[in-house]
Amino acid sequence: MKLMRFALFLVLAVTVAAMLPTAYARESESQTQLLIERLAVSYAAYGICDDEALSNLAALDADRGDKWARIMDIWGAEVTVNEALPGGLPEDDSLCLVALGFQLNPDGTMRDELIERLKVLLAASEQYPEALIVCTGGGTAADDPTATEAGRMGEWLIAQGVDPSRVIVEDHSLTTAQNAMYTLDILEEKYPQVTQLAIISSDYHIFTGTLLFSAEAILRDSRVEVVSNAAWHAPSGTLSTMFQAGALIELSGDAETAFEIYYETYDIHELPPLNKE
Repeated sequence: MKLMRFALFLVLAVTVAAMLPTAYARESESQTQLLIERLAVSYAAYGICDDEALSNLAALDADRGDKWARIMDIWGAEVTVNEALPGGLPEDDSLCLVALGFQLNPDGTMRDELIERLKVLLAASEQYPEALIVCTGGGTAADDPTATEAGRMGEWLIAQGVDPSRVIVEDHSLTTAQNAMYTLDILEEKYPQVTQLAIISSDYHIFTGTLLFSAEAILRDSRVEVVSNAAWHAPSGTLSTMFQAGALIELSGDAETAFEIYYETYDIHELPPLNKE
């Protein structure tokens, strides 16, 4: 009887001991996530890096502390927006042109803004004829569930004479953060030769695209980096700093909080249907 009680005690003791590291890990992860979100929201609200939050994050997780310090440096840096790609970029398929999508018309046709972005992309593809091309953007046509931004973009490029073997279609993303995540998924799996990205979009969207693709590359320890951009000059359209904070929070893994921020701060004209997958 004593042996049975002792055996039961051992089982309970081992069970409790096994649970303690798990509980601690969960609490630590929760604190880490809260610090990341504090970093993002504080910068969006006040325009300065929350050094205390960054220091506490590094104390909890040195690797993530280092990564988010690098991301904050990128967020605080200026990005020159180009009308066309500069010379001097790689002349082979280590360069990838990433075109960011824009909400489709209800019937699935492309809006003028997306077509203008594609014209910039076409010129860039002719300037760098060996570069791969990613069209990124999911289904945003209210009356045509089969149409996707990336699909329409790819069709347009091929109709203009672009070699179909260069065109990569990422047609599941609905946010710029998802553009970055899903594009890098494809490039890492199928095109490991790609090391440099050029972002193609409207001028007001270039900084956000650069920030999020750079941040996602840092977070996943990718050797891919954003090296340039080319943009169409849009007559209107803005993306707030708080929206950028939400996008970084989505990259960090908290989609729920990110989408709350999107709905509260999305100030671009023609709000697309932001639905989490």
